[in-house]
Amino acid sequence: MCCQRLARRGGTRLNAGMTSSHSSTSPRIAVVTGANKGIGFHVARKLGARGVHVLVGSRDSGRGETAVAMLRRDGVTADVLVLDVTAPDSIADAVASVKSKHGRLDVLVNNAGIISGNAAPTALALDDLRKVYETNVFGVVAATNAFLPLLRLSDAPRIVNVSSGLGSIATMTDPSSAYYGLTAAAYQTSKTALDAFTVMYAKELRDTPFKVNAICPGFRATDLAGPGVNASHGATDPAEGADIVVRMALLGADGPTGAFFDSSGTLRPW
Repeated sequence: MCCQRLARRGGTRLNAGMTSSHSSTSPRIAVVTGANKGIGFHVARKLGARGVHVLVGSRDSGRGETAVAMLRRDGVTADVLVLDVTAPDSIADAVASVKSKHGRLDVLVNNAGIISGNAAPTALALDDLRKVYETNVFGVVAATNAFLPLLRLSDAPRIVNVSSGLGSIATMTDPSSAYYGLTAAAYQTSKTALDAFTVMYAKELRDTPFKVNAICPGFRATDLAGPGVNASHGATDPAEGADIVVRMALLGADGPTGAFFDSSGTLRPW
């Protein structure tokens, strides 16, 4: 189903029976950026539980090694991939490492993201805007384009962009939304831009085996949410937010592309 038709079907749920079309006898190879903690770590753990060989993207090798040690104790096949999506040399080295060790890439989860304050547009420091876009938008495009040649070698390449419902124009303009009054301009607009890139990648790659989708994992108790943020603030288990990422990463050939899903698997408006 093309991205244009799917995007008009509000409330569509993912088919729980959708399975991977991967036919190779070797394990799938997945890169998850920002996977040494938070939702990214749980994505790595849950992909690994499905037999995927996970490359844990981490800017810091030490934190990456700590995460990998935890994953391996759980029986996950995982390795550290030192990767800073804001640094071209780091991206190039990561791509070269994946190419030399694995020869291809099946799944790219663009999970790394940051937030820098909750300033409204009129109070926004441009340095904060640039900092957020550098990771949340430019970093995603840079990493995706760099890994694309390796993804093209997969028989079922999947790209999953971890976005946010806060970037939805429909949410921003809906007075009944609980988040209508929020004006974290840098973060919200960065996710809007990420959503637009998701659609554009899906359209460009629509006649190939690629599936490119964005997801909203929900409000989870992670470092991104803020220090001390927990269930009492409405933040829920980050492991639950990882489930929809894994579903989109392992979509079968009949799965959607160019769409935006929430953590329940429901199609959400851009």
